[in-house]
Amino acid sequence: MSACREMFAVCVTAVFCLLSVSHSTPLVCEKLVHPLDSLAPHHLNGRWALVAGSLSDVPSMKALGLRDSITMYFSNSSDTSTFSYTQINRFGEECQHLPYNISVEGSTFTFDVGNRFNLTGAFLQTSCTDCLVMKWIVESKRRHSVDLYLLSRRREVEPREMEEFRAQLRCYQLPEPVAMDPTKELCPERTGTQSTAASAQTEEA
Repeated sequence: MSACREMFAVCVTAVFCLLSVSHSTPLVCEKLVHPLDSLAPHHLNGRWALVAGSLSDVPSMKALGLRDSITMYFSNSSDTSTFSYTQINRFGEECQHLPYNISVEGSTFTFDVGNRFNLTGAFLQTSCTDCLVMKWIVESKRRHSVDLYLLSRRREVEPREMEEFRAQLRCYQLPEPVAMDPTKELCPERTGTQSTAASAQTEEA
């Protein structure tokens, strides 16, 4: 009888542990995927380096891994809700500039890409003080994707900061991220010889 009681107690403890995990995971995700309440323009302005990214669209995920480095520049006009956004992809010695205008309202943003596709998203919570976590939702005739990107003023982040980003990916059921090589050079914001030809065609980061 004593052995039965002990076994029963073990089973009850195991059930409570499982219930605790099942309830805590959604609560953790609720915090990790929560958009920022707002984002000050001065915090967004300037240069950001892509540290890592993960996409639900497999071909786009593979394409992300082909880039040596990715730089994002934000600059706001007198209208604090409108920003110019330039993404610069480095492929070896080539620098591909992709300029867009974006509208920011609170923590959400919309890219002005005409009628070619829809690109909207949000800035998510992060404990990293010099980082941005961007969620993109890309919808086009050939692609529907949820993307998460970790940007920083630095080229590398601390292990705990990367682990927090991985936890956010798990909440969205996204694969392990593509991590950019911090030793690869970033492209400058603009030179007259660098390519802009692909800017009208590219949908993904």
